[in-house]
Amino acid sequence: MNYDPDNIFAKILRNEIPCDRLYEDEYALAFNDISPQAPIHALVIPKGQYLSFADFSANASADEIAGFFRVAQRVADDLGLPKDGFRVISNIGRNGHQEVMHFHLHLLGGCDLGSMLKRGLG
Repeated sequence: MNYDPDNIFAKILRNEIPCDRLYEDEYALAFNDISPQAPIHALVIPKGQYLSFADFSANASADEIAGFFRVAQRVADDLGLPKDGFRVISNIGRNGHQEVMHFHLHLLGGCDLGSMLKRGLG
């Protein structure tokens, strides 16, 4: 699969679509999710064109990787997430329910998030 430069996150990075920005630097952009699944639900996306965690970890430079994950932790700290615990999720591909084919992390918290997966997956 090739990267689609017209995906919603690419458009957000180009300022073609607005977002509720939390933080931005040369490596990443963080913003509030428009359909939050928890009281706190932020997204962190890299500035580069990476499809998924697998693509990012295999092809991003060491500086991009370090810078990206530092942004994720900074945003978690800024949102107060480490105080109560939180979840970091990266969905990969169809079976992982990745909806936007641009690598991103979900930072979720602010409540008890329950079990990570549904029980009874046989």
